[in-house]
Amino acid sequence: MAKMGEGDKRWIVEDRPDGTNVHNWHWAETDCLEWSRKFLSNLLAEKPILSGEGNLYIKIKNVEKLEGEAYVNVRKGKIIPGYELNLVLSYEAKATDSDGGEVILATEGTVEVPYISDENAGEDPEIRITIKDDGPVGKRLKEAFVTKGKPFVFEKIRAYVTAMAEGGPAKDDLQVKKVPEKKSTSGAVASTNSAGLKEVKKKEEKKKEGFKSITLSEKFSCRARDLYEILLDENRWKGFTQSNAKISSEVGGEFSIFDGSVTGKNLELEEGKLIVQEWRFGSWPDGIISKVRLVFEEPESGITRIKLTHTDIPEEDRYGNASVVENTERGWRDHIFHRIRAVFGFGL
Repeated sequence: MAKMGEGDKRWIVEDRPDGTNVHNWHWAETDCLEWSRKFLSNLLAEKPILSGEGNLYIKIKNVEKLEGEAYVNVRKGKIIPGYELNLVLSYEAKATDSDGGEVILATEGTVEVPYISDENAGEDPEIRITIKDDGPVGKRLKEAFVTKGKPFVFEKIRAYVTAMAEGGPAKDDLQVKKVPEKKSTSGAVASTNSAGLKEVKKKEEKKKEGFKSITLSEKFSCRARDLYEILLDENRWKGFTQSNAKISSEVGGEFSIFDGSVTGKNLELEEGKLIVQEWRFGSWPDGIISKVRLVFEEPESGITRIKLTHTDIPEEDRYGNASVVENTERGWRDHIFHRIRAVFGFGL
């Protein structure tokens, strides 16, 4: 057995004296909150929404608040972004008479996007628009912002999501330095090397397009039948997730949970014992459907163990985020199993 600190060097990735993170092998995390604030300010601040159409003028003024967390993790060259942000914008609005000479109303308002998250990268987030003047003209200005400004804000948020998927402020550090090709005097050798490089590239691309699985085992202080019923009851789903849900409890029936973020179909149902479903997340590439298998066991009276197997999970979503598997596992633990324990008192 090796002494402490003297492990087999074949299995150790040593720190270089110059501090270089070769090929991004080590886990590197970059705080992106300040970068996110500047990035969104550049996209949104001082941007006109209406410039006289219908005698209305609306302009986004500033990013008044961006709170939460944003970071990019890089491991072996793979980008794993994470962010949960609350965004508040200010805007000014005015309406003029038909001649455009006299200002009828000049007011201001706010736009709040309370939850921009990597978990919902494929969806437009909730947006709240307010205006200080609630009279007829003020309402008209607010409706105009909803019609014209809301799509504009969503477009810029999607640009932010894409930028984070590409590495955010760490993007430049992810560029791997190319090794200059040595000129060969042998055409056959050069041809062989070229073919080899193409083959390696194909293998890398194939690996990138792969799928992974999740297996979890969780215990609850309840009967298996109780847990089974909760997972197939849309009203109780709404309660413990605080989101909209539509769930069929019949084989072949479809479901929609987490405000439509996840959709699927029941494949097999055995009361108190088994649930097998198709699951699809809205942020996944088109055509990809995963499979969920939940097995319920009662090792002792009043104690239920649930075994989850979730297969065919894509490694990346449609935006290139490589955190799909991690987010899916975290979702099962934090947003389903832990919340069921907390809301229904099933904790051990």
